Amino acid sequence: MECVAPPAGLEQAGSDMAILGKQIYKLTHSKTYVDLITRLYNDSEGLTKTQASAVRHLYEDYAKTKNISAKLSYEMDLCFNKAYTDWLNAKQADDFSLFRDSFAKVIAYTRQSVLLRDEQKETVYDTLLDDYEKGGSIKQLDGFFDALKARIIPLVRQIVKEGKPIRSDFMNRPVPIPQQEAFSRYLLELEGLDRDKLVLMTTEHPFTDHYGDVDVRVTTHYYEENFISNIFSTLHEGGHALFMQNEPKALYDDHAADRMTSAMHECISRFFENVVGRSEEFITFIMPKLRELSGHTFDDVTAKELFEAVNIATPSLIRMEADELTYGLHILVRYELEKAFVNGEITVDEIPALWKEKYKAYLGVDVPSDALGCLQDVHWTGSYGYFPSYALGNAYGAQILRTMEKDFDVYAAMGRGDLRQIGDWLTEHVFSIASLSTPDEWIRAITGEAFNVNYYLDYLEEKFKKLYALQ
Repeated sequence: MECVAPPAGLEQAGSDMAILGKQIYKLTHSKTYVDLITRLYNDSEGLTKTQASAVRHLYEDYAKTKNISAKLSYEMDLCFNKAYTDWLNAKQADDFSLFRDSFAKVIAYTRQSVLLRDEQKETVYDTLLDDYEKGGSIKQLDGFFDALKARIIPLVRQIVKEGKPIRSDFMNRPVPIPQQEAFSRYLLELEGLDRDKLVLMTTEHPFTDHYGDVDVRVTTHYYEENFISNIFSTLHEGGHALFMQNEPKALYDDHAADRMTSAMHECISRFFENVVGRSEEFITFIMPKLRELSGHTFDDVTAKELFEAVNIATPSLIRMEADELTYGLHILVRYELEKAFVNGEITVDEIPALWKEKYKAYLGVDVPSDALGCLQDVHWTGSYGYFPSYALGNAYGAQILRTMEKDFDVYAAMGRGDLRQIGDWLTEHVFSIASLSTPDEWIRAITGEAFNVNYYLDYLEEKFKKLYALQ
């Protein structure tokens, strides 16, 4: 649906997927399956750690859906698949009303399905947060985002007021799409991905998916006059792909792979996009290849100028194009809105105006249209509670960076283009345990301490105060 289906075939594809979903429901709610998974969950003696983990996840999946009837499951699949088509049409037409009804139905079905569960958190949104990030809650995230607001908003305002000017006139020079694709493949190779197990395609909203470790599918979106956008989209999705290709084979063999939380996965994609991709060392390394594959479009640009330009911190409208510093504020807006509409505190009709209000308050920008506002992301066609994962992933990455630096000179490796050394370290310390751990267990095992947002905030302040020559 998102890559190769023709526009007229999207709704039919959604119907087909709903029918397949109905068959999966029958299999995973049959008496035989339920009896087996319940027995194994209650008595795991004789199972390996990996097998026990797979059973635990399967049982938790079942427990979340056991009270959802086959009819309701099918209706939800139809609704969510239609919502994607409606969102795509609404975004392209810049008309929120085309998505409004589907949006309201998705929220209603989401609430209904959560409230049918035997186990409930304090609110519906707390339950969804825990689904995406085990142990996640409104209380935890309110504290996290309060810390971001306290240190990031003042820094952004200081940059706008006092920051040195940075050259950016070259950022939208046109580069033919075939040359952009060649550069994408170069970046994926640098990241250490196995080309024989990888496919690169295009889509409206970049994502990465996989069918085992030998079939990983990366997508990006090319803009002829925004070559730089594709660089960081590719690095980001390549980070996801690296995780998918490098979980232990034993986890795939026992169906226990790909069970890390969303933020744990986003940690790696954001690490390669920002910590690596926007570092001066890496930019300096790739500059000759960038000049070559762009048709020498950037011959008059120095590596230092490109480094500064790709790190410009400017309040903007689009999350996926946001700089590393303001990115968390884009997530903050989505978090606050999700929390409100999922818990029934606001209606769907209030979302466009509240979106504009929050962007003005936190980022100081005016939102001219819904296509550039609340319609810009695909996520709300079927999932709520995911957006905070992006911000948490950034913070996990900064904490992991500080630990990695104890073992080798990370930035020197970037300067050599040796991302494989980074990938090897991540494979040993991060990928190997992710699917078997809760976020708290995982970050403690990697870094030796509990999650601490201050590593992330310190990293941002140090980088951007130096970049903008601020006191």
